[in-house]
Amino acid sequence: MAQARVDRRGCRGSLGQLSASVTTTTVREATFDVFRRRGLTTLFSNPGSTEVPFLTDLPRDIEFVLGLHEGPVVAMATGYALGRGTASLALLHTTAGLGNAVGAIATARVNRAPVVIVVGQQDRRHLVFEPFLTGRLEKLAGDYPVWVDAPVRAGDVPGAIARAAHEAETHRGPALVIVPMDDWSETVDYDREDAAPERLVRSAGADPTAVDELARELTGVEAPAIVVGAGADDAETWAALRELAERLVAPVFQESFGARAGFPQDHRLFAGFLPADRPRLREKLEPYDGILVVGAPVFRQSPYSSGRFTDVETRIFVVGEHADEVHRSPAALAVLGPLAATCRALAQRIAQRDAVPPERFKPPPAPEPAHPMLAGHVLAALAERLPRDATVVEEAPVDRPELHERLPARSPLGFLSAAMGGLGFALGGATGLRMAQPERPVVAVVGDGSSLYGIQALWSAARYGAGVLFVILSNGGYAIMDRLAERAGGEAPWPNFADVDLAGLARAFGCEARTIATHDELLAALDEVVPDLASRSEPLLLDVAIAPTETFAP
Repeated sequence: MAQARVDRRGCRGSLGQLSASVTTTTVREATFDVFRRRGLTTLFSNPGSTEVPFLTDLPRDIEFVLGLHEGPVVAMATGYALGRGTASLALLHTTAGLGNAVGAIATARVNRAPVVIVVGQQDRRHLVFEPFLTGRLEKLAGDYPVWVDAPVRAGDVPGAIARAAHEAETHRGPALVIVPMDDWSETVDYDREDAAPERLVRSAGADPTAVDELARELTGVEAPAIVVGAGADDAETWAALRELAERLVAPVFQESFGARAGFPQDHRLFAGFLPADRPRLREKLEPYDGILVVGAPVFRQSPYSSGRFTDVETRIFVVGEHADEVHRSPAALAVLGPLAATCRALAQRIAQRDAVPPERFKPPPAPEPAHPMLAGHVLAALAERLPRDATVVEEAPVDRPELHERLPARSPLGFLSAAMGGLGFALGGATGLRMAQPERPVVAVVGDGSSLYGIQALWSAARYGAGVLFVILSNGGYAIMDRLAERAGGEAPWPNFADVDLAGLARAFGCEARTIATHDELLAALDEVVPDLASRSEPLLLDVAIAPTETFAP
C-alpha cells in the first residue's frame, strides 16, 4: 500500500538536497521527481501485477502510453528517444515483460537510443523464496543494456533511476533498473545525496593534437573518401561533414546497414551506399588511398567473405564517439571523441583541394506502370511526393537497397531502421518518433512479413493520435528468405501467407486502413494523404499488393 507523502516545505539546494525541515517522502514520489527533472514524463509500458503499486493513481503530469506487447513498447520508446534526442522511459513486467522485450532492447542498443527501462520485480520481503513472478532479471537481457542495476535498498531506487538516465545518454543505449514492487511505498531519506549528479555536462571539444595528426594524414592522401554512419546523424555533424567533404572534394559513402543517415544524401558529393560483402566493398573503395570513417565501425558486413576490407595500401582513419566501435575498427589512426567538433576543426586545418568532383549519385528512373506492381512503383511514387523533412522508417529487408536509391535522406533523422537487423521495430519505432516530433511527416515502409512482428503497435498509434503513414509492401511471403534459400541452392520449407488480411488486422486495432491493388489507386491515395501528412492526428495503413522482388544485393 502506498504511503502518503509528507509535507514538503523545503526546497532543493545546490547539491540536490532538501532543507532539514522536511526529510522523507516515498520512493514512488521521489521517483516521480526524478522523472520530472530528467524530462521522463512519457511512460511507455505493457504492465503487470508487479507494476500496479507504482502505476495506480499515476500523477496527471506523467503520461502513460500503453503498448499491447513489450516489443512495440520498447520500439516506441526507442523512436521517441531518437526523435527527441534525449532519454525516454519504459516500464516492463518482471521476467515475462523483459524477456519479450530483449530483441527490442538489442535494437535500442545498436540504434544508440537512450532508453531508461524500469523493470518490476516481486516483493523484496520474500524474494529469497523465489515466489511466483520472481525474475532472475539482472542478466536476462544479456550484454545489450549499457547499464543494469538492482538497488540494494528501496531508498536507493530514485538515485539509481537518475543515474540510469545519465548512463543511457552518455553511452547512447538502454539502461535498466530493477525495482521490487514493495519498494515504492518505502520512505527515502533526503538528508543524503542521490547517487547521481543533478546536472551532467559532457565535453564537446575536439582534442587539438588528434585533429592535427588527422589533418597531416589526410593532407598526404591523393584520393580521399569519406564513409559516414548512423552516429553522424545530427544537424551539427552534417554541417561539419559538408564543410570537410567540400574541402577534400571527397565522395561520401553511407555505411552498409546504417540505421540512420550520416550525411545529406542529396548533396553533390554523396556517392551512395557501401555494399555489405567484402569483394564488392573492395571494388567500391579501390580507387581511394585514404578513407575517413565518421560515426561508423570499419566496416559493417553481412555475408562472410575472405580477404581484407580494402587494398593493403589504403589507409583508414576513424572518428567515433563509441569506444566499442572504434576499438574494433582496423585503422591506421582512430580518434575517440566528439564527431561534430572534430570534423569542424579538421575542416579548418585542411587546405582546399583542387580536384575534379566525383560523379554525382543519381536515383534510377521510375519504372513503367505494371500489374502487379513492384516495390519500385511504390518507392518512386513516395519519392515524388514526400517533403524534404519527412522521416522514412524502413523495415522491408529485400527492398531496402532500392529504397536507399529512391528515397534519399535530405535532413537529419530523415531515415531510420533497426540497426540490430531483427524484425518488429518499424511500426512501434515510427509511432514513438511521431509522438516525439508531432509536426514532422513520418512514413513507415514495411514488408508484410516484418509488420506481423510488431502489428500491436497500430493500436497504440491509433489510441495516442500518432499520424504515421504505414505503407506495407505486401508480397505475400518472406521474399528475402526466399531469395537467400535460392542462393543456398535449396528448397524453402516455409509457406507464403498471402491470405493474411493486414488491412483487416489494422482496422481491428482501430487504425484506418486501405487495400491498394493498382498503380492508379496507389497514386490517388498518396496524392490525398501526403500533402496533409504533417498535420495528421490519425494513422493510416496502406496495404499495397506487389509482386515479390526477384533480385537482392545488400
